Amino acid sequence: MQVLRSVGVLSFAKMAGAVYGALGLAFAPFVVLLAVIGSMVGSRQHPLGPVFSIVFAILMPVIYAAMGFVMGAIGAFVYNLVAKWIGGVEVELAATSPTVIAGTVGPSAGATI
Repeated sequence: MQVLRSVGVLSFAKMAGAVYGALGLAFAPFVVLLAVIGSMVGSRQHPLGPVFSIVFAILMPVIYAAMGFVMGAIGAFVYNLVAKWIGGVEVELAATSPTVIAGTVGPSAGATI
């Protein structure tokens, strides 16, 4: 077992922002559908209800990505602080053999393809 003692804050924040942005993009159509249905079902219909839901669907992935970036950075920073006091997360890593791609030279310079 190896111990993950620290995490790159910016690296983790970028990854979290990308993941949460993708989730926002995936969930946006469902939010729009529910908002449009909700605006039609109510006793008093607001004429701009569908417009607001479409604007929100466009902004939703951006908002999710921004919040994922910020919360990812805070989470990585807190992890690094806590890992100094109590140790990091234990992970088991497995070594893999290098992949040889035609026309490239791998780790050993004398390798033939």
